Parts: sequence; structure tokens; C-alpha cells
Amino acid sequence: MRGEHAETAGCAVARSRAAAPSRVRAPRVRELLREERGAASLEFVTVGLVMLLPLIYLIVALGAIQAHSLGVEAAARHTARTIALADGTAAAGARADAVLTAVANQYGIDPGGLAVSVTCAPAASTCPAAGATVLVTVRARVLLPLVPAVLGLDRIASVPVAATAAQKVSRFWTGAP
Repeated sequence: MRGEHAETAGCAVARSRAAAPSRVRAPRVRELLREERGAASLEFVTVGLVMLLPLIYLIVALGAIQAHSLGVEAAARHTARTIALADGTAAAGARADAVLTAVANQYGIDPGGLAVSVTCAPAASTCPAAGATVLVTVRARVLLPLVPAVLGLDRIASVPVAATAAQKVSRFWTGAP
């Protein structure tokens, strides 16, 4: 009997060993599915992209606005100086147009999109006049990047920039009208 019992016991052990791996494997698969190893890096990448893309867009948009702002300021300053130093009224207009176009092209601004106003203080019959101060105001609109021109979105999503420059005309200026 002892021998039979030992064989029966051995079979039971063999059966339990054979059945045990299937019981052990099932919890391991469940544990692997519940395990969060690597989840932090995935969450970091996801949150990083969600926060990084708008930050990159903001930097690009602010760069475009700053570039146009510098261009408009340079256009106003150089145009005012050109008008104040011109030999006459006709030459002042021609030189101002040439300088305005050159500065706009240098800063990547469409010269047709600039609005320019020239005034003199104190108000004189002709502008520029001897002893007057020439005030040049240049305005432009900066289109935000990646905004489509559908349904007028490009006009809505634009930022106005403006600059005014003043230049004193010599009191000895004898410009011919």
C-alpha cells in the first residue's frame, strides 16, 4: 500500500505541478496589465506635446509681431529723416517712397500693406517747411502664422502695429515746392 500510496501521491504532485503553471501565468498577465511601469514617460511625452506645441506657436507668432513692429518703426524713422533732409517737396515724396519700399522689403513686409501718413507741426501750407517737425506714422497688420484665409479668418487673426517718428526740419531749409 505504501508503494501505491506513494505512486498516487506522486501523481497528485505531478498533477498539481502540471496545473500550477496555468494558475501562476494568469495572475502574471493580469499583473503586467495592471503594472504602470513606463506610464510616467508616456504621460510626460503626452503632456509635454500638449503644452509644447502652443508654446512654440506663441513664440513664432510673437516673433512675427516683433519683426513687423521693428520694420514699421524703422520705416517711420527713415522716412521722416529722408523727408526732413530732402532738397525739396517733390524730392521728399520720391525719396520717401523709395526709402519706405526698401525698408519694407528688408523686413519682409508687403509695401502695399503699409498705411503712411505725413504731417507737419506746426501746420504749414506745405509739408515739409523750414523749422517744422515732420511726423511720419506707419501702420501695418501682422498676419498670425498658420491661420487660413478661409471665411476672412486671416483678417480677423491679425495684429495691428504702428510707429510714429518725428524729425525736425532745419530752419534754414530752402526746399523748393
